[in-house]
Amino acid sequence: MGYLDGFAVTIRQHRLFGGKQVTTEYSGGRTAKKRGKATDPDVDHDEKIDKPERLHGRHVLNKYEDGMEKCIGCELCAGVCPAKCIYVRGADNDPLNPTSPGERFGFVYEINYLRCIHCDLCVEACPTEAITETKLFEFSFTNRQDAIYTKNELLVDDEGKPRAQPWEDWRDGEDELTSGWMRATSPSGDATFRGVVGWSNELGHGERAPEPPQNEADQ
Repeated sequence: MGYLDGFAVTIRQHRLFGGKQVTTEYSGGRTAKKRGKATDPDVDHDEKIDKPERLHGRHVLNKYEDGMEKCIGCELCAGVCPAKCIYVRGADNDPLNPTSPGERFGFVYEINYLRCIHCDLCVEACPTEAITETKLFEFSFTNRQDAIYTKNELLVDDEGKPRAQPWEDWRDGEDELTSGWMRATSPSGDATFRGVVGWSNELGHGERAPEPPQNEADQ
C-alpha cells in the first residue's frame, strides 16, 4: 500500500465522509493541569473512551475482606513471566501477627514496567488471585526508578482501592474495578465451567460474580 492509500484509509474514517471518528480529544489530563484544573480533568472534552472489561492495565496486589494480603510469596507469577519483569521474595509469617493466611507472604514484590508486556500470565498463574490487572494504562514515567513498582505501590489500600501515583491518570470510577479482569481459563481447562462463582471475597469488592457464557450459542 502506498502513502496515498494510507491517507485514504484515514480520511474514510472521518465523520465528514460518512465514517465513524474513533479518536477523542484526550490529552491525559495535561490540558486540565495547564489551566490549573488538575482536580477536574474532564474539561474541553478531555475524556477517556470506555475500555473493554478484560483490558490489561497496571497491576494491583489484592487483600481479603478481613484485610489480610492474598499474596503468599510463592513466586509462580515471577516464574511464568515471559518478560522476566516480576521479582518476588517470600518470607515466613509471624505466627502472632500474620500478614497472609498461609505460612508465607510476599515480603518483596516488584514489577518493572519497562519490561512488562501485559500478557496477564501472572494473573493466570496466581493460586490465590492476589495479582490482577486494572483497566488503567494511562501512566508514564520521567525516570527509570518510577517504572519499577514495589509492593508499596502495588498493594491496595485499606479500602481495597489502588494506590494512585502522581504520574497515573485515574478518573472517577476507574478504581471500582481494580480486579475486574477474570481468568481467561477455567479450572483444569473444563470448557463447560461457566456460571459458577470462582472468585473469592475481596476487600472493597466482596464476592465476584460468575463468568458469563463463553459461547455465542449460550448467550
